[in-house]
Amino acid sequence: MIYLILFYEFFKIGLFAIGGGLVTVPFLFDLAEHYPWFTTKDLADMIAISESTPGPLGVNMATYAGFNAAGIGGAVIATFGLVSPSVIIIMLISKLLNKFRNNVWVDSVLSGIRPAVIALILFAGWEVAKLAVVDWKTLILFLLFWTAIHFYKKSPIFYIVISAVIGIVFKI
Repeated sequence: MIYLILFYEFFKIGLFAIGGGLVTVPFLFDLAEHYPWFTTKDLADMIAISESTPGPLGVNMATYAGFNAAGIGGAVIATFGLVSPSVIIIMLISKLLNKFRNNVWVDSVLSGIRPAVIALILFAGWEVAKLAVVDWKTLILFLLFWTAIHFYKKSPIFYIVISAVIGIVFKI
């Protein structure tokens, strides 16, 4: 039964998480409230791990949550549930794209969805910030990285490695 629930919950997330991996975060907060698979603290760790490892954030988080809930089988089922809607939708779109490329209804739907996606991403960022910025050291680190990322356009890898080193050296 756990496999069916994992597939269903992550299929829903995959179906409605339009806009990328960070849009999955509000859905995961909802899962944390309804299932014992992970806590909101675990979610902050999942995001940090997912952002620091190769692969899409949503897929990494589904795999992590599925593994926490039901081991390797759960990881496979949750990941498959998350990516299935995208695969199905892309297959349909590839068949219909040329037919609806300039359709005013399709354009209107996408224009309406964009603001909601931005709101979901900002919500996810805010919720993660509340979990990650827990004291003055993490606040200062956050502000330093925010400033550095804004003014010095380095690779995200650079900032991840530097933050990991700072975390180790200063035991944050």
